[in-house]
Amino acid sequence: MPDGSSDPRRVVIAGASGLIGRALGDALRADGVEVTELVRRRPEAPHEVEWLTDGEALDPGMLDGADAVIGLNGASIGRFPWTASYKNTLLWSRITPTRALARAVRELGPDAPAFVSASAVGYYGSAPGVRLTEDAPRGETFLADLCGEWEAAARGAGDDARVALLRTAPIVHADGVLKPLLVLTRLGVSGPIGRGTQAWPWISLEDEVRAIRHILTNDLDGPVNLAGPERATANDLGFALARRMNRPYLLRAPEWGLRAVLGRDATEAILTSDADVVPAVLDRSGFTFTHARVEDAVAAAVPAR
Repeated sequence: MPDGSSDPRRVVIAGASGLIGRALGDALRADGVEVTELVRRRPEAPHEVEWLTDGEALDPGMLDGADAVIGLNGASIGRFPWTASYKNTLLWSRITPTRALARAVRELGPDAPAFVSASAVGYYGSAPGVRLTEDAPRGETFLADLCGEWEAAARGAGDDARVALLRTAPIVHADGVLKPLLVLTRLGVSGPIGRGTQAWPWISLEDEVRAIRHILTNDLDGPVNLAGPERATANDLGFALARRMNRPYLLRAPEWGLRAVLGRDATEAILTSDADVVPAVLDRSGFTFTHARVEDAVAAAVPAR
């Protein structure tokens, strides 16, 4: 991709069937970008290419001529409980595709496309009272360790490649972090999760897609926090959703109960984790958010009642 702020002409996306992948692919195509999707099934359209179904390595020629390859693979962390088997699925579904993409990028050498690889704000674990920029150290939870391995796999693309790591916050969308909360809120049984005062990083789907495109066109590399600019707590998100749906927000879910039902790893990594994640790289590069407050993101994602 040329230096400066230029739009890509061709992009390869792995994990294009997920929430982020679908929205990103649609946005790129709407602006005339050629999008090739790597799929783990028989192709059903000319822009689809089958991969990872026969144990063979990805042919580097598939990436030749692309400006960027974007890896968004990964089983949902929102499925509970995290049994030993499902933790293996969480790991395999991220590390295996990322290593395959990194190997193909590395083999192309200096002509390789930029490699934009998914990660998550779970990298930081829980750090109450700390503003977590991209320079903050890795946390100590299962999810933090998973993100560390995920990013290490992406860096296997080698020194010749530009590698950007998308440390994405939970997406405020009906098919994202709001999915279980919508059900509880609609039933009138939502309320504080654990203390409720823990910082919950967040981002709207629109800004997630815009931020990825910003990374592409502005040649950003290294870790990039994809999180909204204003700190929000679990209560802030819950209250905003309850107000939007005109429902009460009263019933607390105690941390001990969450651990009993969902398990310690999932509870500590997602629900009770306290992480004030700051989008420092995006801020320095001139990115502006469409949804700067969690209330704005909720309003964009949920029709008013």
